Amino acid sequence: MSNYRILVIDDDPKLASLLVEYLGGRGLIVDSASNGEQGIQKRKTGSFDLIVLDVMMPGMDGFAVLKEIRKESQIPIIMLTARTEDFDRIVGLELGADDYLNKPFNPRELLARIHAILRRSQPQHEEEVLHAAGFRMEITKRRVEVDGEELDLTSTEFDILRVLLSNAGRVIPRERLMELARGQEFASFDRSIDVHISNLRKKIKDPSKRSTKIKTIRGVGYIIPC
Repeated sequence: MSNYRILVIDDDPKLASLLVEYLGGRGLIVDSASNGEQGIQKRKTGSFDLIVLDVMMPGMDGFAVLKEIRKESQIPIIMLTARTEDFDRIVGLELGADDYLNKPFNPRELLARIHAILRRSQPQHEEEVLHAAGFRMEITKRRVEVDGEELDLTSTEFDILRVLLSNAGRVIPRERLMELARGQEFASFDRSIDVHISNLRKKIKDPSKRSTKIKTIRGVGYIIPC
């Protein structure tokens, strides 16, 4: 995981400095920005592999930064929030964040999540193509089409869809789906998987097919028909 470039966007200079030192000491190349506008500009001029983005910043907050970045990039983004309620997390996921972490947090957990996302986003040695329900997924290229239309997916959306396509015709419980896609345990009360599925459906252009391509099995999980 060395030589990957990480951008930390956070207005807390102490936290930003800590993350630059901690992540940098573990093989990552880390840059930081102290506000949203600076972060957007650095993202445009630098070649980064992942962004760590704080929600609560003065002026342009993390949600506004996320929306601006998602207009032109699907770079993996982990959001940091100091509030414990679901609002920040759900809004961030709806806007296209890949993961979230509540403050205060252990830097080791952030590092583990960064590694998990970067590891999943790397191409495999052999090309594998998955087909089901009109989807065509090229694993190595991380490219997905549905009924001939290419989908622009975040890293987490791609991984969730990959699990569903790999198990086409089988119902995947919500908790198991997130565990397989994100490589971490998933609490049954956490609704983030539902937000990611909703985002995936929205990216299918034909509204009449959104609920048939990815079906909800109430009280259990999700399935993509064979």
